[in-house]
Amino acid sequence: MTISVGDKLPDVKLVKATQDGPEQVASSDFFAGRKVALFSVPGAFTPTCSAKHLPGYVEKADELRAKGVDEIACTSVNDAFVMGAWKDAAGSEEVTMLADGNGDFAQAVGLTMDGSGFGMGQRAQRYSMIVEDGVVKELNVEQPGDFSVSSAEHMLKQL
Repeated sequence: MTISVGDKLPDVKLVKATQDGPEQVASSDFFAGRKVALFSVPGAFTPTCSAKHLPGYVEKADELRAKGVDEIACTSVNDAFVMGAWKDAAGSEEVTMLADGNGDFAQAVGLTMDGSGFGMGQRAQRYSMIVEDGVVKELNVEQPGDFSVSSAEHMLKQL
């Protein structure tokens, strides 16, 4: 079942990519007590994700914060080392990278996709959400192959 607006995020272990290496974090702790702009990509270093999705959130970080966002986070079904390398390569210090290496978070929120035809296995769909104190306030799920409603620009209009 797909998560909906008004639902509390499930408590799942994620791995935060930090300068000191991977750091395990429970989603319930990460999202508690603040407003988070979360976006999900099918894969780090993939074309749309690297050319548009991540750069849009980096570019609009100040505007998102000005509208009350405490943290901007990106999740993907990649390991923390890949997510950290992507963050470094993109110069995206404004975005916290949350690795969902086994896809547990994607499965728990019901937003998986089958990328097996492209050699990618099970991945997370492309989406964004505004989460306040662990509760989904806005949810924007892209149609396969699209990139519009999960963008930073779209999220700014929702705030």
